[in-house]
Amino acid sequence: MNATDIQPVGRLLREWRQRRRLSQLDFAVEAEISSKHLSFLETGRARPSREMLLKLAELLDVPLRERNTLLVAAGFAPMFTERKLDDPTLQAARDAMEMVLKGHEPYPAVAVDRHWTLLAANRAVAPMLTDIDPRLLEPPMNVLRLSLHPDGLAPRIVNLDQWRAHLLARLRRQIEISADKVLIALLEELAAYPAPQAPARTADGNGANAFVVPMRLATPMGVLSFISTTTVFGTPIDVTLSELALEAFFPADAATAAALRQLPL
Repeated sequence: MNATDIQPVGRLLREWRQRRRLSQLDFAVEAEISSKHLSFLETGRARPSREMLLKLAELLDVPLRERNTLLVAAGFAPMFTERKLDDPTLQAARDAMEMVLKGHEPYPAVAVDRHWTLLAANRAVAPMLTDIDPRLLEPPMNVLRLSLHPDGLAPRIVNLDQWRAHLLARLRRQIEISADKVLIALLEELAAYPAPQAPARTADGNGANAFVVPMRLATPMGVLSFISTTTVFGTPIDVTLSELALEAFFPADAATAAALRQLPL
């Protein structure tokens, strides 16, 4: 990051406050400071201490990567380290990730970074990726692009209209939290893919009465139905680990569970 690319810290604080839809008064009360002092911080008339800046960033739920940006903008050294996942110091985290992925078999699970780039997958994922354009499987593989691209999984997702809306909504929420420019560009790309015509909803557990949105995937084993959960590291102090997520898919019905137990893993 070039010094010329960094905005004034006050402007950054104001942008994060507005992104969280907080008024100056509401945020000042939450931060236990006067609204006048907060106004001075945002306009640059006052300079926050390192401790005050970290407190405000915590209250605003600013991602660790962006907390470093705030610190640098205020003239302080970055606090949170960023290491590649293959760094020897992250071996314990990699072991934990692999344990979770393997322990989830015979059900599919993947590890992704903040941009939904695939970092690792268990052995139950490969059987799901039939009839995929090989270019979409080349690293770095983006799992959202793989899901919604016309040459990816999209033609085999039976309820593509539901699943597409679900993924785009998740991506929009992620952008609201992070303001990540790469994610904004990814959303524009995915939203431009041909949208399926929405079929009539039914009350069979896959329509309006469902408590979660499943992914229903046509495979050589039949239509498999999955629900997903996301696991993240708790209280990370490393940027890389804070942006790592494990997406685990569970069978949404007994037939899917029985089919996956037959996979030759």
